Amino acid sequence: MEELQASLQPRGLTLSTFHDKGRSLLAARDFYPGEVIISQEPYVCVPNNSLTESRCDGCFSKSNLKKCSACHVVWYCGSSCQKLEWKLHRLECQLLAKLDKERRKSVTPTIRMMVKLYLRRKLQNGNVIPVTAMDNYNLVEALVSHMSDIDEKQLLLYAQMANLVNLILQLPNNDIKEIAENFSKFACNAHTICDSELRPLGTGLYPVISIINHSCLPNAVLIFEGRLAVVRAVQHIPKDSEVSISYVETAASTITRQKTLKEQYLFTCTCVRCNKLGQYDDIQESAILEGYRCRDNGCSGFLLRESDEKGFVCQQCGLIRNKEEIRKIASDIKALSDKASSSGNLQEAIVLYKNIEKLQKEVYHPFSIILLRTREKLLEILMQLEEWKEALTICRLTIPVYERVYPGFHPLLGLQYYSCGKLEWLLGETDDAIKLFTKAVDILRITHGTSTPFMKELLMKLEEARAEALFKLSSREDS
Repeated sequence: MEELQASLQPRGLTLSTFHDKGRSLLAARDFYPGEVIISQEPYVCVPNNSLTESRCDGCFSKSNLKKCSACHVVWYCGSSCQKLEWKLHRLECQLLAKLDKERRKSVTPTIRMMVKLYLRRKLQNGNVIPVTAMDNYNLVEALVSHMSDIDEKQLLLYAQMANLVNLILQLPNNDIKEIAENFSKFACNAHTICDSELRPLGTGLYPVISIINHSCLPNAVLIFEGRLAVVRAVQHIPKDSEVSISYVETAASTITRQKTLKEQYLFTCTCVRCNKLGQYDDIQESAILEGYRCRDNGCSGFLLRESDEKGFVCQQCGLIRNKEEIRKIASDIKALSDKASSSGNLQEAIVLYKNIEKLQKEVYHPFSIILLRTREKLLEILMQLEEWKEALTICRLTIPVYERVYPGFHPLLGLQYYSCGKLEWLLGETDDAIKLFTKAVDILRITHGTSTPFMKELLMKLEEARAEALFKLSSREDS
């Protein structure tokens, strides 16, 4: 790792190892909000292709796609992306073309990524693809696999997947155990590649970015510009401080976050938020985010379970809510949710989700994450149906919850301001749109920078809305 250390030094970074969390990335100088800390291209990556949706292997676009005529697995949007990927795909294509039609159906994105990993190693060993301090297979070997923490069922699955990869590669001296271990490394270290609005596009392995540890209150954020992973500071990071990002959704109770991290990444978080587990403030926050509301609509209190387990007591006014009443409403919500999730009709789904929201308002706290997720689903469907007024009403309801559950420079908060601003502007509420666009810019210029097409579009919308507001003002004054 000496070469990597030397490569990180000019970037104001250094590697360190801690007994409780392994390798870590430390700031060797001060970093400030919006400053790029580090960026990296993927060692390997694949789009999230499925039977119903395909993306270009080069840029992850869905437009103008043509399937590779030889392997019938990989798609490209044009010759530039095909040329970009050709050194690697030339080898992959030959292997995939040899598979029969049924076997090709087993080549999932994860299988493909593993095949590409070994082919890229082969090309680097043969000096066909250059090796650098931040782009070499040694960095993959150094990643943690947590193999000793995985149960037998998962180990068996990795072994089966490794056998399929070995069958495809047909390379001598392939180590099945090593391939299986690399699948475990993927599970713990690969990143979901998202667009600027954090919609998933694919999966990539970024071995240097993977050194950055998790915090539920991170000082940096990972955003993708195409396939390039870019880590920016969202707060002042003093020299000698550890750089951290969040691996999971942070708008959740400590117990939920801990459970997700343990199941997916096989570690227990000890960040400043998680260290409050069991303290009164943490219990209160968990009860608000994932618990129930007081039956008095005028009370904003949160509920905790009674000692006899027969009901829940409001911690503000003392009213008791019967457990059976909550169980009945929860059962009705589940029945409606099951029906809504399987509905293929948007009009039917919107009615079901409105009924779910109505019931959830009766039982969940106004700042409940569960209620928020239902409103997000409602918003998504209303946008598809172009029911703009209703969409704006729902979007406005989500803003106070976003502001409460996300820290000030969280990209999801900025994106929600942007979504709401676009609806306000569409419906003629220009002044409100300007306020929301401004709030969005204040956050997203920190998390996304200002040079991407996405940010240029946002800044242009803000300027257009301001110009429109000035025009309306001058028109009123003239009249």
